Amino acid sequence: MQHDKHPSKITILGAGAWGTAVAIALAARHDVLLWGRNPQQMRDTEAARENAYLPGHPLPASLRVGSDFEAALAHVIDARPDEAPLLIAACPVAGLRPLLEQLRGRAVPNVVWLCKGFEAGTGLLPHQVMAEVLGAQGEHPVPGAALSGPSFAQEVARGLPCALSVASESAELRERVVAAVHGGNLRVYACDDLVGVEVGGAVKNVMAIATGTADGLGMGLNARAALITRGLAEITRLGVALGAQPGTFMGLTGMGDLILTCTGDLSRNRRVGLALAQGKALDTIVAELGHVAEGVPCAKSVRELAHRMGVEMPITEAVAGVLFDGVAATEMAARLLARDPRVELA
Repeated sequence: MQHDKHPSKITILGAGAWGTAVAIALAARHDVLLWGRNPQQMRDTEAARENAYLPGHPLPASLRVGSDFEAALAHVIDARPDEAPLLIAACPVAGLRPLLEQLRGRAVPNVVWLCKGFEAGTGLLPHQVMAEVLGAQGEHPVPGAALSGPSFAQEVARGLPCALSVASESAELRERVVAAVHGGNLRVYACDDLVGVEVGGAVKNVMAIATGTADGLGMGLNARAALITRGLAEITRLGVALGAQPGTFMGLTGMGDLILTCTGDLSRNRRVGLALAQGKALDTIVAELGHVAEGVPCAKSVRELAHRMGVEMPITEAVAGVLFDGVAATEMAARLLARDPRVELA
């Protein structure tokens, strides 16, 4: 495919660390507007030309920021077709439905989401939330895509190399996202397995909590490798049960994202696990992080989903037990080690 090098008009809805990092990365090549819901935060960001959620990373001069929702939407709704508009939702999973509700009835060209996880209460993946809110608008549902993969915001903002996957049922939208995002130090690979990309991106956060806990308990590198490997098997079992393609989990949003999140010191979910190993209470850990750790609510959603579907997920069970049932981290490790032997990959 020949990638379009013309600038696109891009609005990013959500000015947290990841939304800001993506805005910084794309602003060098495109007309980017970064929107945040907190007017004071956005005024401070404009004044400092730096976002407090991503300190140490100056905003490019060309990047516009603001809290005017109508102006943010107009930036892409009023764009010409040759300006290849993209609307990127950079909120946590918990904020996706409320954000999409604000778009209902609007002539938005598309929605690309960056969030990873299952919606609490419903157990829905982001594309299913999208389908419920915007997928039935007359004869022309809004096309949607997930952009996911192993990516720490700080590294993307620094311009370090990163590879991502874009998944969508719309080939046209996949091509548009690749054309806009692929370039410089960002590589983008396209696929049509939305379920696989989203399950991999969600459940790896639970595995990162498990790995961080094991590391915090001093269980060693052998245990870490075992947890990552068995975690991948667990993610694949759930994904395939939900209709994903098994091969997707050997790619960027399966193995790649799992390795990064389980081993990288920038991983918030890994830090949750390290803190659990110290015996800290969950409320204290979340308060100290100051950011959303998606693996925490995801562990509860995934455990409920696995029970409903009859999918065996022992690592997820163990993590949820520590997070929500008062099980000690040392007991979590003992339970996993006490499991009966089985055939590998099963």
